[in-house]
Amino acid sequence: MPETTPDQRTAVAHYVATLSNDLAALARRNGLDTLGYLLEMVRLEAETLTRHNGNGRRR
Repeated sequence: MPETTPDQRTAVAHYVATLSNDLAALARRNGLDTLGYLLEMVRLEAETLTRHNGNGRRR
């Protein structure tokens, strides 16, 4: 697997945060509360990684 840069990891984490937020809302609107909750946890983790630039350092 090719090496990725911190900027690439940050971009992917941001994309995952955006998608998981949309999917969590969709799940909850359709009564899939547990799935919505899990997707919200994914969003929070992805946002944390985005803030930390994917490598443990704050931007």
